[in-house]
Order: sequence, then structure tokens, then C-alpha cells
Amino acid sequence: MTIAIVVVICIVLLVLGFLVPRLRGPERATHKTFGAGGRAAGKTPGIGRWLRKPFDSSSKAAGKSARTGRKGRGKLPF
Repeated sequence: MTIAIVVVICIVLLVLGFLVPRLRGPERATHKTFGAGGRAAGKTPGIGRWLRKPFDSSSKAAGKSARTGRKGRGKLPF
């Protein structure tokens, strides 16, 4: 279920990055949400580093998806 949510978020950011490349609010909100989850998971004694990793990689994937959408928009001939 969680993987599906992250995939949907990445697809939405890709489309938004392509259609409205200057709109960065959704990307910032996504990074903020994943950051809060990662900080909460990181406070777990002993295994915090391992619990934080999925949040970090999800945030990285969302950023890369939005960046790819903006790059694709920049390559259009018009």
C-alpha cells in the first residue's frame, strides 16, 4: 500500500512538473511530509537509521520525478 502511494505521488509530481514547471509547492510539501516521517522514524532507539531510509529514498524519488517532468518540458520545441 505504501509503495503504491509513493508511486502515485511520483506520477502526480511528474505530470505537474511537465504541465506547470514553475509550481514547486507540491514538491516542497512532499519533501516536508517525508522529512517529518523520517525525523520521527529516526528517533527510534537502535534501529532509527534503518527506519528512516524508506522516507529518504521516497523523498529522493519524488524529487527526481518532478525534476524529470521539468526537464521534459524544457525539451519541447515550442
